[in-house]
Amino acid sequence: MKNQIKTILLLGVMSAILVSIGGALGPGYLVLFGVLALAMNLGAYFMSDRIVLAVHRAAEVSPFEAPGLHRMVEELSSRAGIPKPRVYVIPDAQPNAFATGRNPEHGVVAVTEGIMQLLSERELRGVLAHEIAHIKNRDILVSTIAAAFASGITWVAHAVSFAGIFGGASDDEDGASPLGGLALAIVAPIAATLVQLGISRSREYMADELGAKLSGDPEALASALSKLEHGVALVPPEAARPATASLFIVNPLAGAGSVLKWFSTHPTTEERVSRLLSMASSGRTARGWTSVMA
Repeated sequence: MKNQIKTILLLGVMSAILVSIGGALGPGYLVLFGVLALAMNLGAYFMSDRIVLAVHRAAEVSPFEAPGLHRMVEELSSRAGIPKPRVYVIPDAQPNAFATGRNPEHGVVAVTEGIMQLLSERELRGVLAHEIAHIKNRDILVSTIAAAFASGITWVAHAVSFAGIFGGASDDEDGASPLGGLALAIVAPIAATLVQLGISRSREYMADELGAKLSGDPEALASALSKLEHGVALVPPEAARPATASLFIVNPLAGAGSVLKWFSTHPTTEERVSRLLSMASSGRTARGWTSVMA
């Protein structure tokens, strides 16, 4: 129920940002952008996972193509008591991963090519457990909708800016000026990203804890997070996408070398690692790791 309320509020706020763009352009655009907001609401709810996967050019892999990956996902989802998520691979050298889908029945786990090269089998299993915990906790709908809507708002704002700059100023009082379009291209995406910052960072702690319990190996996830923190700093993403950064297990913009890294929806990796090691030392999970890659 809490996540349903968050979803409704999120859709409302993102719609308000979109309608505000129309209002800033002129009264004649309000109806158009109101209809666009409604269409994006429906699209974000039912197609947000496809939008996010398409943005990152993720491709679904079969058990034949990635047998070890599928075995780990199947084992961990069985432990979590949810349907086995679909498995996708992202053609990106930066090591990272995320989960998406509007509910466990439509769950997806996506990993980059980089993470499979960087992490050991045990560490990768810890990461997959974290992502499956997100699906189990049913918190991926909120973050996925936020990512899809933020991507849409960014695209609309840039399109409006392009039209305003190259279309020239209009004598019509309902027309948009080039300066106004440029301002929207800057302000609207930032506003959408700031809304994402309102999504509680506690969901990462919860996914870490449940993931550690599912895998029975909190030290593996702690080790993976430390490696990923260094990995994303060394290997920048193929394209900086603040709109979808909140989905990933670690902030993909951490090594961006710009103000983009300030817009982080993640708690610090140091704190996450500390909590996981504390779980391991206190014996709050029983080791349950066995090789499934063979």
